[in-house]
Amino acid sequence: MKKILLTLSFSALVLSAPLYAAGDAAAGKAISATCVACHGMDGNSAAPNFPKIAGQHEGYLYKQLMDFKTGKRVDPTMVGMVAALSKKDMRDLAAYYAGQTGSKGTTAEDQLALGQMIYRSGNATTGVSACAACHSPTGAGNPQANFPQLSGQHATYTASQLQQFAKGTRANDAGSMMRVIARKMSDAEMKAVSEYIQGLQ
Repeated sequence: MKKILLTLSFSALVLSAPLYAAGDAAAGKAISATCVACHGMDGNSAAPNFPKIAGQHEGYLYKQLMDFKTGKRVDPTMVGMVAALSKKDMRDLAAYYAGQTGSKGTTAEDQLALGQMIYRSGNATTGVSACAACHSPTGAGNPQANFPQLSGQHATYTASQLQQFAKGTRANDAGSMMRVIARKMSDAEMKAVSEYIQGLQ
């Protein structure tokens, strides 16, 4: 009986432990010189097709880098960028960018009503879940569940990711959650909610 209890206690401890060790932000800043061309000096990319990564959750950033490294997430540019990075390098980069402040954007007026509805309430008729349920009403995400921060993200980038989830060309979402949701969304809903997220603060 004691052996069983000890085993259960150890299992609970392992399950509650973080999946990564915290990185060294100073070391990450030095490594980030290779990321500037696409993501900007501080992770606030100027080009709308490259994601803003400033202020993103450390665990989420590390997971994405690892997924690019292992092939779970495919992008020709990122595959080349992570090729020479060690796990420590990726932890350090994640720590650096998580400590930066993300910039905010604006929402196109003609997309506000539909985008707000999808983000806050979803679409019960087609089974689209409300984005706020996982990503929070403010777009801050949920670091414990590894749901990313969305607020301020470029609309172009967000829409492209939704399209990739819908097509299955991006498939590194836990339990196919995003793929299931995106496949139920119309192009108009994807565009509108991406615009809404861009202006979310």
